[in-house]
Amino acid sequence: MPKATLTRRGRVAGAACAIGGLLALAAGGRALDAVVLPGIVALAAGYVQLARVEDPEVRRVPPADGFVGERAEVRLELRPATAGASGTFLAAIGDDTDDGLEGPEAPIRASIGGGSVTYRVRYLRRGERRLGPTRVTATDVFGLFDREVVVDDTDAVIAYPTCHPIPARFRRALYADDAVGVSRQREEFDRLREYARGDALRDVHWPTTAKRDEIVVKEFAAETRRGRVSIAGGTAGEREGADALASAAASLALALLDDGVPVDLTLPAGSVSVLPGPQGRRAALELAAVTGPGAVAVDDADVEVIADADGARYRTGGRTVAVDDLRASAGEGEEPADAELPARPEPEAGGR
Repeated sequence: MPKATLTRRGRVAGAACAIGGLLALAAGGRALDAVVLPGIVALAAGYVQLARVEDPEVRRVPPADGFVGERAEVRLELRPATAGASGTFLAAIGDDTDDGLEGPEAPIRASIGGGSVTYRVRYLRRGERRLGPTRVTATDVFGLFDREVVVDDTDAVIAYPTCHPIPARFRRALYADDAVGVSRQREEFDRLREYARGDALRDVHWPTTAKRDEIVVKEFAAETRRGRVSIAGGTAGEREGADALASAAASLALALLDDGVPVDLTLPAGSVSVLPGPQGRRAALELAAVTGPGAVAVDDADVEVIADADGARYRTGGRTVAVDDLRASAGEGEEPADAELPARPEPEAGGR
């Protein structure tokens, strides 16, 4: 750790000791013991205490990726750098977050070596968000000295764009010629498996979940007869409309994937070809999360998404529909694509 420095309280104590010493000497040497020595002892003890502490080790357990507006928990595991080191010390812990996250307003008071600390963040803006570095400011028991160390370790978390329901009549018109029927496809039950982020809430198998300590969902037979839907989107300008584009493209892609329809999604940040299921949902969301403004080729796309400062529009089959109008006409019972779901386990390989 860097050298210990006096806190405001420590400077006041030091000044009091200096003034008291001068007054004690003027009044007589015997007054020195009662006036100055306790302050000197406290200052010396505080300095020695901080001189003996080691730089802590910090391990951050980042939260799961989530949608804009959601809150999640971050855990920091703090311990002395040397295994088996005795004793603990007080510290104020601050974990930096970028401006796309809302974190705690003040440092967290904790004891290093006494366990882990947690705090909550709120996703404010879509994209890849940064957590860290961590600032640990150790203090002595009297609060006279502090020493700050910066643990330069960062983690990333992805904030997905806000998603909205898409009316069934609109999305089914995109694949009606190739569809085998949503109800029929969903009747082809395959097996039960552990929940993964991106699974629809309606697929949770509650009787089995109630008997176990984990969320269990129903998995249906793989879709083999339904055609793909291609979505391509861009912005009308070079700077504005990226958020509206991301939200509109992700909303439609997730709605189609929930229907069992494979999707080809092309945005200014790249393109993905995804199949229904948690991994496909995550890939589409991650692409939408990081996309920026720009134009893409849309000649062969089934749906073109056009966005600007006024919002986004879907263009398909020679007609253009405003996304806001579709949201307003979405019937009751349409479950939002970002409906609150149980926490997911660690992403499977290839999820990003």
